[in-house]
Amino acid sequence: MEFSKNLTKVLADHPQIFANLSRKETIRQVVERKEALVAANGALATWTPPHSTGRAPLDTLIVRRPETDSNIDWDSPNNLPVDAETFEMLWQDALKVLKGKQVLFVTDRVIGADPSYAMPVKTISDRSLTALFTLNMFRPVPEDTASGIFADKPFTLLVLPYDKVNASRYKGRLRDLPGGKTSDIAIVIDFANRVGLVYGSAYGGSVKKLMFTVMNYYLPLDNILPIHCSANENTKGELSLFLGLSGTGKTTLSAVPDRALLGDDEHGWSDRGIANFENGCYAKLIDLNPEKEPEIYKAVFHRDDYLEHGVIVENALMYPGGTFDLFDDRLTPNSRASYPLRFLSNIKAESRGSHPKTILFLTADANGVLPPVSRLNPDQAMLWFLMGYTSKLAGTETGIVDPVSTFSRFFGQPFMPCLPHIYSDMLGQKMEQHKTVVYLINTGWSGGPFGVGQRMDITLTRAMVDAALDGRLEHVKYVRDKIFHLDVPVFCPGIPSDILIPENTWPDKNAYRERAIKLSLEFSDYFDKAYGNKNIDESVRCQCPGK
Repeated sequence: MEFSKNLTKVLADHPQIFANLSRKETIRQVVERKEALVAANGALATWTPPHSTGRAPLDTLIVRRPETDSNIDWDSPNNLPVDAETFEMLWQDALKVLKGKQVLFVTDRVIGADPSYAMPVKTISDRSLTALFTLNMFRPVPEDTASGIFADKPFTLLVLPYDKVNASRYKGRLRDLPGGKTSDIAIVIDFANRVGLVYGSAYGGSVKKLMFTVMNYYLPLDNILPIHCSANENTKGELSLFLGLSGTGKTTLSAVPDRALLGDDEHGWSDRGIANFENGCYAKLIDLNPEKEPEIYKAVFHRDDYLEHGVIVENALMYPGGTFDLFDDRLTPNSRASYPLRFLSNIKAESRGSHPKTILFLTADANGVLPPVSRLNPDQAMLWFLMGYTSKLAGTETGIVDPVSTFSRFFGQPFMPCLPHIYSDMLGQKMEQHKTVVYLINTGWSGGPFGVGQRMDITLTRAMVDAALDGRLEHVKYVRDKIFHLDVPVFCPGIPSDILIPENTWPDKNAYRERAIKLSLEFSDYFDKAYGNKNIDESVRCQCPGK
């Protein structure tokens, strides 16, 4: 089936298409079509149906085809397959819906600030708000992409956010719902044919994360490592990466006044260095504090004429006067804002930099047993990259309960479709080639677990981060944490030495050891489950806690 050709015919026959409107004109369309309201500060406020306040991971599918199957880890719980026949049905149904729309919006953008591998993406939707989202989040087409590896391999994305799949046609093909019903949402990627479909999800993140997954599939096959991270650089041009799951401090620690930000979420590491994928940010708004996150707050809530503003505020409570309550989570705790990077004050406009001097893996260990800072050699770094560990706090309605360990491979499991060794091996190779130093920073608890110990003070964490980035931890003495196979410094400038060794901060040493061993066995069990049958080197496997 010729997916792009069929779509091209639909577009050629359609009576009204707005292609590549200016950002200002796109904003005008959004307001005139009542797809969003103008807030008091000039931003655009929109609200989605309840099912579209977040991603739809159980309805996010990858088409199985012989050309691409061997690269994908089908054992990963997020790589959900759909057969080619079902996707062809979905695509044809989507084209029929598209034909019936009064107006269509088309944008041509790229993913990637480095023109040598910028991915051209054509997005087609019946919603001007989708077009504006791509203008905020995807990059303008540069002049020098003709020689790029994807110049003649563009990707096409079809987005029907408010139409639903005819579920009756897909019983036994799409996800079964309780009561015998079938899901009416489908977010599908066909890597072989280079097309994607968002059908029934109005969440902006569905578009963003689909294209992130696309990059994470194609780039490793060309020896480019995609990384879910923030990136910044100092005045000397020395670049650092920050990887961490939600709640670990990635945004807080990377957005600092003395380091220019390349981007806050998605980057590629090629032979030319680091490059941001995106043109903007898609920031969580719940409980956003202007004192703690002044850069994000100013980017979203600065005042301007609405035609110049164009920030999309998604699913935040807005009062009739046009002001927002960011602490109200009754609709969703996942309220978001999409804004261009240029709305931040301290950015590197070209969003590209050298090879990273330092990489920080951030974790928030609520068990209180991981060192606040430790250095990782390539094998250790590959292991912790594979694990992507943090811990989350379980509900406390019936009292304090144990933290829940969370493992998300490469700190972005849902969006990393390839076999795991493809990513981890490449990290180790690039570390050694470019002499990159990796540190594990624990922003979690010290002196005991959650409910007993204390959260690591942010000023102390910043001091450890600064010491790591400035090279002041490269020549100090280290000791081995035998439970977690980590190298821990015995000295860090500006830090009380007793907190560097977690056991020293616990009044009950036996309780510390029991808790540490328990967590190490969780690591071991997860590794065996996720990677026991994968092509992971023994030198990496033996660095896993519990091994």
